[in-house]
Amino acid sequence: MKEALSRWLLMALGFSFACTAAAAYPDKPVTLVVPFAAGSATDSVARIVADGLGKRLGQTVIVESKPGATGRIGTDYVTKAEPDGYTLLMATSGTLAVNPALYDDIPYDSVKGFAPILLVGEVPFALVVNNDQPVQSVRQLIDHAKSASKDLFFAYASPTAQVASEIFIRDAGFNAIGVSYKSSPKAALGLISNETQFYFIDFGTGLGHIKNQKIRALAVAGTATDLLPGVPAIGDTVPGFSITSWNGILAPAGTPEAIVSRLNQELRAVLGDADIRAKLGNIGFQVLGTGTPDDFSALIKTDLKKWKDWVKELDLKLS
Repeated sequence: MKEALSRWLLMALGFSFACTAAAAYPDKPVTLVVPFAAGSATDSVARIVADGLGKRLGQTVIVESKPGATGRIGTDYVTKAEPDGYTLLMATSGTLAVNPALYDDIPYDSVKGFAPILLVGEVPFALVVNNDQPVQSVRQLIDHAKSASKDLFFAYASPTAQVASEIFIRDAGFNAIGVSYKSSPKAALGLISNETQFYFIDFGTGLGHIKNQKIRALAVAGTATDLLPGVPAIGDTVPGFSITSWNGILAPAGTPEAIVSRLNQELRAVLGDADIRAKLGNIGFQVLGTGTPDDFSALIKTDLKKWKDWVKELDLKLS
């Protein structure tokens, strides 16, 4: 009886402490970790969201870039952080779904290592080519690649772009050689300088280059959008092809539910703001931001299976 009472008191005290900590949260700056380089699409989205979230919380939200190893370094860093709501992660489908499908040495568990907070939205991709390439459409690129006397090179700076490229090459039936870059902006510069000939570029990095005619957009990797008027979907030429990348915010596993719920509520308010939505739209980001932590958790699990199936089909497993 005494042991049972003691356990109950300990549980009650623990619950009371958690509630008190959540009620006081946040009483210092919050760090939002981006596992990619400054200037990347994920970084740009994070900075806009962090500004709005900071105003809602009444505390500064610091965006900290921890790039490297296709997002694995920054992602793993957050899993090892104190689960108190002061270290968050701006994750992507690449870091939480594609990386575990591609690599054997992933140091984190995409499901068990995090407390999902909110799916923020999606980043569309466009298939772009170097301006020196004699092609104006997806069909012309495929025909050119098949008839060229030497292989074409494609750029990638994320696991999503790499797998998208491999699926496109397989389905279109030609050969090309991948070139890895440390960031999307560097991959774009590689394309512009003709180090590579085509690239699945995220809208956050690519829209400015496309509008300034430094590179040429042939098609959108998902659904055609008004952000690129007159540019068709790849699926119009390669049936069934459709790839986008999502962004979402998570905390380390073990973060109190009250804090996760508070952050979900505040982030939904941030993403419902017309000015924030306009800023994100201007960099090619499609805002979602209306779901629950459970909704986001379910998406991560679904995408893990989807990308593992794709990678297995392509025999792309890396180490």
